[in-house]
Amino acid sequence: MTRLRALAPAKMNLCLFLGPTRSDGRHQLVTLFESISLSDELELTPLDDGDDQVICPGVDGPNLVASALATLRREGWKGPPVRVEIRKRIPVAAGLGGGSADAAAVLRLVQGLAPLPDDLAARVARQLGSDVPSQLQPGLALGRGAGEEVEPLEPLGPHTFVIVPQAFGLSTAEVYREADRLGLPRNAGELAALRRELAAAVTPGQRLPPSLLVNDLEPAAISLAARVSGALQDIRQAGAEHALVCGSGPTVAGMWWGEDAERSARGAQTDLAVRYPGACLATPIHRPKGILVLRHN
Repeated sequence: MTRLRALAPAKMNLCLFLGPTRSDGRHQLVTLFESISLSDELELTPLDDGDDQVICPGVDGPNLVASALATLRREGWKGPPVRVEIRKRIPVAAGLGGGSADAAAVLRLVQGLAPLPDDLAARVARQLGSDVPSQLQPGLALGRGAGEEVEPLEPLGPHTFVIVPQAFGLSTAEVYREADRLGLPRNAGELAALRRELAAAVTPGQRLPPSLLVNDLEPAAISLAARVSGALQDIRQAGAEHALVCGSGPTVAGMWWGEDAERSARGAQTDLAVRYPGACLATPIHRPKGILVLRHN
């Protein structure tokens, strides 16, 4: 029996600038997505008959992979029924885009059964959520619109993260509502200026200026969960050059730059793991097509 396997890398928002609300209720954003080595793993098996099945041990409730398959079929995809098994390593409701990564991975996997019509994967990804389009081709990308407009970019200079998950989740919708309550969104003119500044600053092989390593959702995440602030402080005290809230939180991350970044980050990860048992090292991934989809019998 032929099976297909794919990694589903988590994403970091190296920056996230929040703009006004659009007519569809979502916020305009300017963000820099980066895929990292912390990944879920999906295995897809074609079935002879029956309905699509999605199995994700330990995770209850709706799954974006099931939504991706259902949307593909509504859009006319005629592939065989499939069983998808998800091995979760990315924390749930953590701001790391795990569900979006899984949905993007299954859109890559089904193309191993039968090629999709032009732009179908991209159309489905846009229907599923703002983070899914950026994960169709993992790597570094500039995100605009509500995050669904994606421009792939060449990688920055070497850097390493220590990812520090929390023992609780945060609803993305609640964080955005809190951001609105706090008056955090920027006006359209300021957002456009930041987009131009960011596009000019992203230079292959170089560092991103510290002034752009900003997540506008950070105050909202801290307002809803004060422990996020404590975790950021712990990361700074561990020696990180930058401490970031991941997406809408509550996961936080420390960032180190340079050829020696991994060694420095590894020492910090050891220290942080005493208080945060899930703390792990992660490095950027840049469109590793050769390892994302594997066929075996």
